Amino acid sequence: MLYNSYMLLTYQFKLNPTPEQVVLLETWGELLRRHWNYALGERLDWLRRTRSQVDRCSLVCEPIGEIPDKPDYYTQASILKQTKELFPEYKNIYADCQQQNLMRMDKAWKRWLIPDKKGKRGGKPRFKKRGDISSFTLERVNSPKAGAHLTGNVLKLSKIGEIEVILHRPMPDGFEIKQATILSKADGWYCSFSLEDKTVPALLPIDEIKTATGIDVGLEKFLTTADGQSIEVPQYYRKAQSTLACQQRKLARKVKGSKNYQKQSNKVARLHLHVARQRKEFHYQVAH
Repeated sequence: MLYNSYMLLTYQFKLNPTPEQVVLLETWGELLRRHWNYALGERLDWLRRTRSQVDRCSLVCEPIGEIPDKPDYYTQASILKQTKELFPEYKNIYADCQQQNLMRMDKAWKRWLIPDKKGKRGGKPRFKKRGDISSFTLERVNSPKAGAHLTGNVLKLSKIGEIEVILHRPMPDGFEIKQATILSKADGWYCSFSLEDKTVPALLPIDEIKTATGIDVGLEKFLTTADGQSIEVPQYYRKAQSTLACQQRKLARKVKGSKNYQKQSNKVARLHLHVARQRKEFHYQVAH
């Protein structure tokens, strides 16, 4: 896509971590979840304490005690060093990941309180349950102080080690890797590389465009072109509903939190992931 006179692409590859590395990745996600919840609780506490007017009190309840300073990204990022002193396990997490975690929460907070140009606002940020944070971002790649280095098909992560990357397609020429996001899906761990090319793409002059068509997206048909060609809706989810319902009934009969429950939950998640990938592939094929 064209954005601010440079090209941005995202390539996603599957990782092949060792069992020990999987434990480390899951531990990072759990620690980042706790940090998210603490930072969000700090902001909500400040909002609750400063919601009442100065010259009046609520009839229901009124906070007491000293009103804390307004927390933002910079104040919360400045105490990361103190967090590591109080909780030594956070020393095992690369610092950029914690900063990016706070940036995500700050964006969600601003989307909730500050309306956009159309006057719409996002939903209230929520506390994360166990397993909700399944990704983290390393802002720098292949630079001297980066937390991630990609050499061939090996991704070296700071404090985790070298992980094999399944490069099913080559990186495009002329692009620079800006950041890497490690994420967990139902069928394993993946890495999304954000690629940047600062050269301005050459636009095709209007005079050289030989053919053009109009496309109408509807409900009965996926789309219909101006020359009468139509494409049916594939209905991937409808076709998978019976299988999905059967697997969900099996999940409901398991003891919640048990190993059998986790295995069956993963089967249900894999079905949803398969349907999502079918839709995505269909969109790419139609566009091509």
